[in-house]
Amino acid sequence: MISFASDYLEGAHEAILRRLAETNYEKLSGYGSDPYCESAASKIKAACQAPEADVRFLVGGTQTNQIVIAAMLSEGDGVIAADTGHIAGHEAGAIEYTGHKVLTLPHHEGKLDAEELAAYLAVYFADENREHMVLPAMVYLSHPTEYGTLYRKEELTAIASVCRRYGMPLFLDGARLGYGLMSYDTDLTLPDIAALCDVFYIGGTKVGALCGEAVVFPRGNTPKRFLSTVKRHGALLAKGRLLGIQFDVLFTDGLYFSISRHAIDMAEKLKAIFREKGYAFHIDSPTNQIFVILENEVMEQLREKVSFSFWERLDEHRTVVRFATGWATTEEDLAALEALL
Repeated sequence: MISFASDYLEGAHEAILRRLAETNYEKLSGYGSDPYCESAASKIKAACQAPEADVRFLVGGTQTNQIVIAAMLSEGDGVIAADTGHIAGHEAGAIEYTGHKVLTLPHHEGKLDAEELAAYLAVYFADENREHMVLPAMVYLSHPTEYGTLYRKEELTAIASVCRRYGMPLFLDGARLGYGLMSYDTDLTLPDIAALCDVFYIGGTKVGALCGEAVVFPRGNTPKRFLSTVKRHGALLAKGRLLGIQFDVLFTDGLYFSISRHAIDMAEKLKAIFREKGYAFHIDSPTNQIFVILENEVMEQLREKVSFSFWERLDEHRTVVRFATGWATTEEDLAALEALL
């Protein structure tokens, strides 16, 4: 079975596994206070050009979204997201479970629009009955989005401006951030994101690590007692070294960026294969997620030998499916799929 179902199917990059083995018998302090977490944080701050940043390591994306939102919002506050945002649709109510409602706005190929955001907030704050309503107190974005699309620097700047006008933090979900940063069609850099966002994370789970996300508070604006919040959510890893070592490796000699670019290279080649075979795309994603329209009969035949993700029914005869490349996708994977197509 050839698999393009997701970008976290494999274990971890071999350099990470080697380093975990090399350091295995070292006796280190726990909960992220070890020298590897410190080294990884220093390297991430340098990559972000944010010397005042505070970097914390968590295990997974949903956990990170829930904890960051819960730590930064007051009781009963809500968070604005696109209606296709991960926290709105694919996290089983994890945000609402903490008492914070997800307030959705229409998406535009997965993205929020700054003017619509501003209009929504203007209507809310003009409402004399707003004390009876959930306060929109944070904006959540993902980059890349669920559709693999990217915010332009101008778009992110406009959204950040609206957030600052209303005094609310801007939170960027970077579960696949490496693939966004290394896309051929982006003008956003890691320092840009650090300058424009109030908190974001650098995803490792989907970009070469066994697990782990690096949360960055770029201006040292970490919520009070953040470690306690993490622990109350049952998410404080005693062996924090496991995360620190992985990110220390990923941010040594540009590994995070080179393996992310590899996934983009593979995605571009895969798109070329689909085009040459006459397949149509649902959306032109510039990252590692490719959304292809398949006739249902073709889809069922292909499923016998290829793993991919259902996305949505286009009509009674056609379905949109997702093929994802990743840091470990090979030329052999592409050749095998091409032969089947």
